[in-house]
Amino acid sequence: MRTLKDVKIGETVKVSKLTGEGAIKRRIMDMGVTKGTQISVRKVAPLGDPIEVTVRGYELSIRKADAQLIEVE
Repeated sequence: MRTLKDVKIGETVKVSKLTGEGAIKRRIMDMGVTKGTQISVRKVAPLGDPIEVTVRGYELSIRKADAQLIEVE
């Protein structure tokens, strides 16, 4: 399955599943990333971490480790 970490700049995807557990999953959900949400990748930092995305109309920076827990389609 493809994760948010693999999405290219400018691409828009839909969240299909969150694979984290406990506090990590809760933190991701509190940021507005839930199943069915549209996410657009805006920028990637020069060294690849973090990734800047647009979720529900606002910009959000996500670490690669957290982005790998978000499965997209």
